[in-house]
Amino acid sequence: MRVEGGRPVENLRQAEDFIAQAAKAGAAVVVLPETLDFGWGHSSARAGAGEIPGGESCERLRVAAKRHGVFVCAGLVERAGDKLFNAAVFINPAGEILLHHRKLNELDIAHGLYAQGDRLAVAHTPLGTFGVMICADAFARGQVVSRTLGLMGADIILSPSAWAMPAEHDNAKEPYGKLWLENYGAAARDFRMWIAGCSNVGWVSEGAWKGRKCIGCSLVIGPDGKQVVMGPYGGNAETILYVDVKLKPRPARGDQWEKCWNQGLS
Repeated sequence: MRVEGGRPVENLRQAEDFIAQAAKAGAAVVVLPETLDFGWGHSSARAGAGEIPGGESCERLRVAAKRHGVFVCAGLVERAGDKLFNAAVFINPAGEILLHHRKLNELDIAHGLYAQGDRLAVAHTPLGTFGVMICADAFARGQVVSRTLGLMGADIILSPSAWAMPAEHDNAKEPYGKLWLENYGAAARDFRMWIAGCSNVGWVSEGAWKGRKCIGCSLVIGPDGKQVVMGPYGGNAETILYVDVKLKPRPARGDQWEKCWNQGLS
């Protein structure tokens, strides 16, 4: 979906509309981008960000999840005392927050705005076991975040993201997505889980990345480590992607999982 920096009212309205559209089309789980309310790195969040739970952004998504009877995963800017966090929530169809994640592997250029994340967890649901990470969490050294979620039993990792490229980037000459394909693919294959990264589109209007374009390319990787679907590329490439997720039995924890874990950190 399009995310416009510093325009939370419009962005939340668009998120609600996308949830409604996806639910009407039969989706059970809706994944939305990183910091969808204020935009990644936008300083307007200092004055406008709300708490999780309780803040306007979070509460509107809880209402939307309950109204349409779907799970919703979304990235938001969270206020906690005098700190801001790049956060994400996973909400069930009753409007309850099952997971509340704070980004662990934030880019250096955003440390002046967002505090260090401090949590990682999974949620057991009738659809499977879900984990949540945010964007650059996926390429933390050794894929430690996604692999830890795998060790915790995640069948599916949902990753709100904001993938941006320089304005002059030519996708025909340099196709986007290698970083995510490599990092998602290795962890997904080793732990036989699904990973879905949802990015926004639009222009970055403020901060160190001002002038860059967020280009979509939302991506789903299956438990064989291979791409199932990737969205279109471009600053205006707003769309909804649909994927049927079929879970298979996973091996019991033990030597095989330990081997996968050690290989990932080597």
